[in-house]
Amino acid sequence: MTERYVPNLTGIPETMLLTLHNRAAEAKRPDGILRDADCVRIYDAIQYDFERSFGKAQASHAIRAVETDRVLRQWLATHPDGFIVSLGEGLETQALRLDNGRLRWLSVDLPEAVAIRERFLPPTARLRHFPSSALDRSWMDAVDASHGVFIIAQGLFMYFEEEEVRRLFVDIAERFPGAELLFDTIPRWVSQKTLAGQSRTRAYRLPPMPWGIDLHEVEPTLKGWHPRVTHVSKVPYRFPRGFLRALLNTFNRLPWFRHRTPGIIHVRLVDAPVPATD
Repeated sequence: MTERYVPNLTGIPETMLLTLHNRAAEAKRPDGILRDADCVRIYDAIQYDFERSFGKAQASHAIRAVETDRVLRQWLATHPDGFIVSLGEGLETQALRLDNGRLRWLSVDLPEAVAIRERFLPPTARLRHFPSSALDRSWMDAVDASHGVFIIAQGLFMYFEEEEVRRLFVDIAERFPGAELLFDTIPRWVSQKTLAGQSRTRAYRLPPMPWGIDLHEVEPTLKGWHPRVTHVSKVPYRFPRGFLRALLNTFNRLPWFRHRTPGIIHVRLVDAPVPATD
């Protein structure tokens, strides 16, 4: 029997195990919304007490993966040779789920996260790894934008300060006109709970998440950050079953509640000169 890998992670990098836990649990379900044998393979190869740290698995990260897959598949239909950058990717196996044999993929994450990723997902000529913080703009030099660029950041921006997110967003808009972005957000009240110290279980406390934004604020905020923003859509989390599905289907009819839930944000940047600003 092959010895399982024991990770040594703390802080934000440890969240890659939380998202893996939730995706793998959904992928193992006969009625699961995510089909991902590689995710299950990696999960089963890691020696870690997932339930002690994170509790019973939830569908939230599988929902995010499925929605991101859907948007990227639509983009790849018109950009089959496109370049996708995944910031803070952890152990996500999206590149394998979407690979059309032509796309280029750059997985950007901290060196300790990339070292673990490469144990299970060796890089190739098209599916490459870049060991760096997303805030280190050096990853931008590794991007070939000749056939289109799509930048995704799943479970990342909320761990940055708002000004860090703004500056990174502006730099992306300046460097990659015509690009598309997809990232997820948490509402302000969730951010405030994590800053006060929110425990998921007795054994695990969530890292602080400084950047929270309510959904009705997203579009005006992004358009205020850069004039290249031409399209902003918000994809809600739709739970596939159980109590959360019934609860959210009811409360999402109420504007106050609907604006204060997590969201998945899809942004398009115009590929044209923009007016100079003072």
